[in-house]
Amino acid sequence: MIEEHVVETYEEEREKKGYFGTIFSWLGKNFKFLFVPGYIPEDLIKRRQDYEMLRSKRKFIRRLRSALTMFGIGLIFTIVTFAVFAPWIAQYSFYDLTSFFWNAWQAPSSTHLAGTTDYGRDVLGRLIWGARSSLTIALPALLFAVFFGVIIGIVSGYFGGWVDGILMRIMDIFLAFPGIILILVMISIFGPRMEFFMLAYGILGVAGYSRLIRGSVLQAKELPYVEAARVSGAGHWRLIFRHILPNTFQPVLISFTFDIGGIILSLAGLSFLGYGDAHLIEWGNDIAIGRYHLYDAPWAALWPGFMIVLTVLGFMLLGDGLRDALDPRLKNL
Repeated sequence: MIEEHVVETYEEEREKKGYFGTIFSWLGKNFKFLFVPGYIPEDLIKRRQDYEMLRSKRKFIRRLRSALTMFGIGLIFTIVTFAVFAPWIAQYSFYDLTSFFWNAWQAPSSTHLAGTTDYGRDVLGRLIWGARSSLTIALPALLFAVFFGVIIGIVSGYFGGWVDGILMRIMDIFLAFPGIILILVMISIFGPRMEFFMLAYGILGVAGYSRLIRGSVLQAKELPYVEAARVSGAGHWRLIFRHILPNTFQPVLISFTFDIGGIILSLAGLSFLGYGDAHLIEWGNDIAIGRYHLYDAPWAALWPGFMIVLTVLGFMLLGDGLRDALDPRLKNL
C-alpha cells in the first residue's frame, strides 16, 4: 500500500515537471539527507512509522520462526500426532502391545521395524502408544496446577495483607515438602494409577505457579493503567481478570511449556524405578525392562530413551522461543 502510493506520487511529479525536473526537485528536497549525517526527512519518518505499524502485527509469529523454535514445534507436532492417532499409526493394537508372544528380544526386521522387547512386544508400536501415556498425564496435571496456582497467586498478590500471608505460607509448605516423597506416598496409599499421578503432579505444581503469578501481580497492580481503571470505577474482579491477568500471564505460559518436559522426564524416572502404572505403555518402564539386555537387545532401551529426549527437547525449544517472543526486553535482539 505504501509502495503504491509512493509510485503514484512519483509518476504525478514526473508528468508535471518532466524527468530531469523531477530529479533536480528531489535532490533539492533531500540535500540534507544526502550530505548531513543522521538527518531523516519527515516524510521518510512517517513512512517508516507506517511500515512498523503494519510489521508489528506479525511480530510475534515472525519471532517464533527461528530455526530452533521451528524444530521444537516440529518435534511437538510429531509427538502429539503419535498420541492422538496412535491406533491408526501403530501397526499393532494396544492389546497386541501388552500381550505375550514367543519372539522376545527379536532384532529389527520387516515385521518389527524397531525390534521387540520382552514377551515379543513391538518396540515401535510401544513408542507410538507411549506418547499418549506421557501427554495424558503431563497436560491435565499442569492444567490443574496452572488453574489453581493462578487463582491463588493473583488473589494473594492483589489483596495482600493477611490474605497474602496465609496463602503464601501454605504454598511455602508445599514448596518445602519433597515432591518425590508426596508422589511415593500417594502411590503407596492409592496404588500406581494414572489418575493419582496426575493429581500428585498437579498439587505439586500449584505452589510454583502461585508464586510466579504473585510476583507479576505485585508489579502490575501499581502500574498507571491499573490506577486509571480503578479511578474510572472498575471493581476488584474486573481489575484482576480484565487488566492485570492478561498482562501477567506470559511467564506462566513460558513456564508451562518447560514444565511439560519436566513432568514427562519425572514420570519416566518413576517408571524406571518400578513405580509406574503397569497398565500403561510408558517409555520409562520400557527402559527399565530393556536395561538388562543392553548387549543382546540394545534397541529395547535405546529407542524409548531417544523418544524421551526428543519430547523434552521439543518442549524446551518451544519454551525458549516463547520467552524470546514474549519478553519485551529481548525485542531488539
